[in-house]
Amino acid sequence: MAPSLVILAAGMGSRYGGVKQIDQFGPHGETILDYSIYDALKAGFEKIVFVIRRELESDFKAVFGDKLKNHADVRFVFQELDHLPDGFKVPAGRQKPWGTAHAVLVAQEAVQEPFGVINADDFYGQTSYQTLIQFLNQQPVNGNEYAIVGYRLDKTLSKHGSVSRGVCQIDAQGHLQKIVERTKIYWKGEKIVFLDEDGNEQTIDGSVPVSMNMMGYTPKFFDYLNEYFVEFLKEKVNDVKAEFFLTWVLDQLINTGKAKVKILPTNEEWFGVTYKEDKPVVKEKIRQLIAQGKYPEKLWNS
Repeated sequence: MAPSLVILAAGMGSRYGGVKQIDQFGPHGETILDYSIYDALKAGFEKIVFVIRRELESDFKAVFGDKLKNHADVRFVFQELDHLPDGFKVPAGRQKPWGTAHAVLVAQEAVQEPFGVINADDFYGQTSYQTLIQFLNQQPVNGNEYAIVGYRLDKTLSKHGSVSRGVCQIDAQGHLQKIVERTKIYWKGEKIVFLDEDGNEQTIDGSVPVSMNMMGYTPKFFDYLNEYFVEFLKEKVNDVKAEFFLTWVLDQLINTGKAKVKILPTNEEWFGVTYKEDKPVVKEKIRQLIAQGKYPEKLWNS
């Protein structure tokens, strides 16, 4: 059974002002997500699982359903606030989604095989999908080794402002030891700097690996998500802004020795639209990739 790909898209409505207004970057109206799915299918993924909000179902099916029906097994699952374990209820005032780990958890019934995870609005590059699926094809269904595709920091920055990145600390065998979230990372001349906890600028090496939420798991991971989500809710269910993050779950697994997380290095250049000024840059990069023959002029011909 080929690995599946879980696409975290529940936030796309708020990011783009609604699915019908998804930004178009390709010559025939293709979105960044179109290119991601194309790359994933070419690498060997066969099932695409969209994690969306229920009110976006008809829009997503209109945008992606028909064009993919001849190319992949497509599923839609819903990240809703009331998707909670028994004994818990949504607190008054809660509007914010429960976070990335909850988004993956709601895909449990649709996924029985090793699977990748990506953000819907990030461009990851073709070889990253190839690297990820090679890892997943080697994992048993109940395996306890997971993966993060690690991008060079200097290949993930915007020239138009600061970004936040999860900086990966790894051991000699290439396994994750810790992810440190660094906010306000930006270019300063030829250097890359970030602001530390005291607001002071610190330099950081552009070659350090960072997580862009391109990850690989086995179905065993759902057991841990269910377990840790209950722990999270016991402590923070009434905090209307608290989020259940994948990075937090991975930290727990690493610290308790329950799982290992392999960093899979990639030399691909990540890109996305962090600032409105990034949009023409992204469109130009896609145009160049088409000119280089990496993508057809029109992605979906049938």
